[in-house]
Amino acid sequence: MQMYLNHQRLTLRPQDAIAKGGEADIFRWQNDAIKLFKAPDHPDYHGFPQAQQAAQFRLDQHQTKLRQFPQNLPDRVITPTELVTDRAGRIWGYGMPLVEPARVLRQYSDRALHRSGIGNGAIAQILQDLHGTIAAIHRVGVVMGDFNDLNVLVQGDRAYLIDADSFQFGGFACTVFTAAFVDPLRCDPTANALMLNASYHSETDWYAFGVMVMRSLLCVGPYGGVYKPKNPAQLVPPAARPLHRITIFHPEVKYPKPALPIESLSDDLLHYCYRVFVNDQRGPFPVKLLQDLHWRTCPQCQLEHTRAACPVCTHATITPVPPPLTQTVRGTVTATVLHRTTGLILAAQVVGSQVQWLVHEAGQFKREGGAVILAGDRDPSLWAGLQGRTTLIAMAGQAIAFHPDQSPERLAVDTHQGQPQLVTNGRDRFWLHNGQLLKAGRFGPDYWGDVLAGPTQIWVGASFGVGYYRAGHLSVTFTFAVGQPGINDQVRLDWGRGQLIAAHCTVGAVRSWLVWAMQTDGITYYHGAVIHSTGAIEAQICAAQGDAPWLEAFRTHCAVGAALFAATDSGIVRVEVDQGQIHVVKTFPDTEPFVSTETQLLAGDGGLIAISPQEIMRLQLV
Repeated sequence: MQMYLNHQRLTLRPQDAIAKGGEADIFRWQNDAIKLFKAPDHPDYHGFPQAQQAAQFRLDQHQTKLRQFPQNLPDRVITPTELVTDRAGRIWGYGMPLVEPARVLRQYSDRALHRSGIGNGAIAQILQDLHGTIAAIHRVGVVMGDFNDLNVLVQGDRAYLIDADSFQFGGFACTVFTAAFVDPLRCDPTANALMLNASYHSETDWYAFGVMVMRSLLCVGPYGGVYKPKNPAQLVPPAARPLHRITIFHPEVKYPKPALPIESLSDDLLHYCYRVFVNDQRGPFPVKLLQDLHWRTCPQCQLEHTRAACPVCTHATITPVPPPLTQTVRGTVTATVLHRTTGLILAAQVVGSQVQWLVHEAGQFKREGGAVILAGDRDPSLWAGLQGRTTLIAMAGQAIAFHPDQSPERLAVDTHQGQPQLVTNGRDRFWLHNGQLLKAGRFGPDYWGDVLAGPTQIWVGASFGVGYYRAGHLSVTFTFAVGQPGINDQVRLDWGRGQLIAAHCTVGAVRSWLVWAMQTDGITYYHGAVIHSTGAIEAQICAAQGDAPWLEAFRTHCAVGAALFAATDSGIVRVEVDQGQIHVVKTFPDTEPFVSTETQLLAGDGGLIAISPQEIMRLQLV
């Protein structure tokens, strides 16, 4: 079907794709962006009649809604500028300003981003900017409705709102919701999960903003953690916890390890959150609670907090001195600390019987043994990797390979969602540039195959690699061999429908474990697929958030033989495939004190190597 923008013929190519959402696809168009709504016959909706009906309703409603869209919204709202129509004048999307580079607000709830150099003081400023935009939207009689941290883009200290076409105004109601942000007072209290049964109001926007405040400043939402009541009869499904107000304040909720200590926030802000999420207080969020936060950093543990003294350390003014390396035996586990730092471990690998690492400490990037690679501050967009003695550092489309005996080598590298697409298995190095998969060869880059420039992401193991790209109607998964050029793009993987939030792949000797998070109909689901080196799909799994902690902890995964090991806040688990089904076959509860969902696992001689943000440890499991 031919599309037109302001009577100009519109030609969009897959390589122009910026994002693929649950309801629409986003493309780059000149210096702006184009949002195209998915038709009921879009491949993502095949086999889902309710989704097809919703797509038809959405398109029908936008024929009048977009033509009546408010023109007095604040500048921080990314509104339609021109309509995309077919030859008959039917609306299929719209043009809008492009906010780039930017991060979605959801990323600020990841502890890894906090550790990379973005402080809570800067995040509080972003939230204050967003607060002003919400108030301005309400003043003109508009309600956001499905307000969540995936439709907030952050650029510097400014927060921009996207997906404005779902806003509620006039007679146009918003009927969709996101489970983590919807007000339970507007949901069916008798259901086993959140189901919207009342219209949105300005108070529901402020409720969602309160969720964003907690997620951004604590790295956990009001209903995070794990609920383990002493009385099994009181157990409720994770999705139903908001209906029973079972929050992180509940004494039987296990607070997640990677989250910032709840006491790092001020009493005034915590008391307000308690009143909202436990006692059902509603109303505009008092911006003074954010303005009055005065952040300081503990010199001992580096925790950012708002207290007179660090809530974690007894003596907040002691100069940090790492404790001596130790060995601990707990039940069937022997844990030996190999390295500790007061800084941050950026990358690690196992080479033979040796563990190698890169750490940022006291303003320097240093390898194991203390060799300084370069000096400078951490940056949230920086990526680091190790290729034997070579150190790889990439940022903003450029990568540098620091060789111990040679001059630094510079590479131009494509990025995907802000992350440089440069990977290594410790021996070989692959990267993407201008739609080509390249491998470092003896005399320069070797061409390995063609991919889609922009939306492609890759991973590599010792003998093969995995990648994917999704744009518009395209959804392609592929494998490639480390020793032979070529790409197998015939992998038949069902990604499901919805908005892809994140993906990660752990590649073993002959099989890989691909995990991705997808937001579908307002609910976050975690999917997993076991892909053989031949491209065959051996098994798939899908679980709602909270139902499979090992699946959610995909950054911890380590493939060993036919099994996958994953670190959770409750300890390490072993996962295997049996008759086409993925199962947890063994748990190691004695590892609980030594790992969390921030712990990356590596296979090492005599056990697993656990890489935490500030510690490297060998775990021997019996």
